[in-house]
Amino acid sequence: MENFDVVVIGGGPGGYVAAIRAAQLGKKVAVVEKQHLGGVCLNWGCIPTKALLKSAEIFENIKHASDYGIDVGSVEFDIKKIVERSRMISGQLTGGIKGLLKKNKVTVIDGIARLESNKVVEVDHLGKKSSIKATNIIIATGARPRVLPGFEVDGKHIWSSKEAMIPDSVPASIIVVGSGAIGIEFASFYNSLGASVTILEVQDRILSAEDEEISNLARKAFEKKGIKIHTKAKLLKCNKDSKEISVDVELDGRIQTLTAEKLIVAIGIVANTENLGLERTKIKLDRGHIVTDKFMQTSESGIHAIGDVTGAPWLAHKASHEGIIAAEHIAGAKTHSIVKENIPGCTYSSPQIASVGLTESAAKKAGYELKIGRFPFMANGKALVLGEAEGIIKTIFDAKTGELLGAHMIGAEVTELIQGYVIAKSMEGTELDLMNTIFAHPTLSEMMHESVLQAYGKPIHI
Repeated sequence: MENFDVVVIGGGPGGYVAAIRAAQLGKKVAVVEKQHLGGVCLNWGCIPTKALLKSAEIFENIKHASDYGIDVGSVEFDIKKIVERSRMISGQLTGGIKGLLKKNKVTVIDGIARLESNKVVEVDHLGKKSSIKATNIIIATGARPRVLPGFEVDGKHIWSSKEAMIPDSVPASIIVVGSGAIGIEFASFYNSLGASVTILEVQDRILSAEDEEISNLARKAFEKKGIKIHTKAKLLKCNKDSKEISVDVELDGRIQTLTAEKLIVAIGIVANTENLGLERTKIKLDRGHIVTDKFMQTSESGIHAIGDVTGAPWLAHKASHEGIIAAEHIAGAKTHSIVKENIPGCTYSSPQIASVGLTESAAKKAGYELKIGRFPFMANGKALVLGEAEGIIKTIFDAKTGELLGAHMIGAEVTELIQGYVIAKSMEGTELDLMNTIFAHPTLSEMMHESVLQAYGKPIHI
C-alpha cells in the first residue's frame, strides 16, 4: 500500500489545483479521478460552453457586418464544426492539466475512490480494486445536474447541459427550464443560431441571484432578441411523441401547454457525496453538501473538502481558490479564508452579466445607507465603436464610509471588467481610490470610473 501525504479525490478545477499547490509545498500527492481530468468545468461546463457562445457571437456579428460598412452577403453556420471546435479546446486544456500534474510530480490514479478506515482510500478501476494510504485527504468530487422529477433527461427530447453542448443539429424550438447562468447561456446560444427559445422560471424573475435592476434589464434584452420568458412558472407534466415534447405549465393561475423539439433542464446541482464512505467519518452534510470551516477542514480531522461538493456559490474559480487554501492549511503554510462577498459571478450570454458583492436589496436589508452610481454603455465612446451601446454599470457604496459594497453590470465584455471591482473590493478600496484611479481612454473600463463618479454626484460624461 503506497503512502501519500495528500490524496485528492477528484481532478476538477478544485482538485487539480489543490494537488499542484500541495506538491509545490513539498507534499507527496496523488489525485484519484474517475473520468476526466479538469472535471465538469473543462470537459462539460465552463470552457466548452464559452467556445460555443463565442461561435454564436461571431455568427451574430457577421450577420450585422453591414452596420460596420462591410458586405459579406449571406452567412451560414456549421453546427458540427462549432461543436468540434468546442471539444477540441476542451481536449487541449485537459491535456494541459495532465502535463501540469506530471510537471509537479503528482501521481494520477484512474478510478473511483472510497474512504475506508484509518485514512485508507480504496480505488476501484474497472472492477479492479486497490488501496492507498493518505495522511490527509481532500474531497473534490464536484456535483451533477439536478434532476426534475417527471422531466428526467432521456438524451432525445429532454437534455441536460451535456447533451445541449453536443447537438447534431440546431432544434427549431427549445424550452429551457431554469434561468440561472447555465440556463441563460444555453438560451442565448440557441437563440443566436436561430432556434425559437422559451425560458421557464419558477421564481418571479430571471437570474434571481443578480441585482434586481440588472435582472430586469437582462429580461428586456433577451426578449428584444426574441426569447420568450415566463416567470412564476410551475411545471406540471410533459408528453413526448416522435418529433416533439409538450409541457403543461401553470402560468398566472392558468394551465397552458407549450411544445418544442427539445427541453433543456438547468435547475441547479446536486453534490457528489454518495458512495464516498462518508458514513465512516464524522463529516457533516447540510442540504446534501459537505460542511467545512473557513480553511475547508471538515468535521473529520485530516479530511478537507472543496468546490461544488461544499456550499455555494458553485463556481470553478471558487473551487480553485479553495483548493489552494486547503493545500496550504494542510502544509501549515500561512493562508487566508474566502470572503464570499468578494467572489465574482459571470454569465456569458449576449449581453453578458457580471457582479460582485451585495445587491441593492441585500445592502438595504443589511442596514446600509447607500450611494448608488449608474453609467450607461450608450454614453461610452468605446461601446459605440464596438457597436455595443446596450448595457449599464451599477456601483453600490456605503454612504458613511465609502466602502464598495457591490458592483453589477450588463453589457459587452462585463465578465472581463468585473475583475477591476473585485480587486478594489478585496483591497477594501473606497470611492476615493476608484475616483483617483486613471482609466485608459478609449476603453469600456471608463464606465466603471464614471459609475463611481455618478454615485457621488460628480459624473463628467452624463
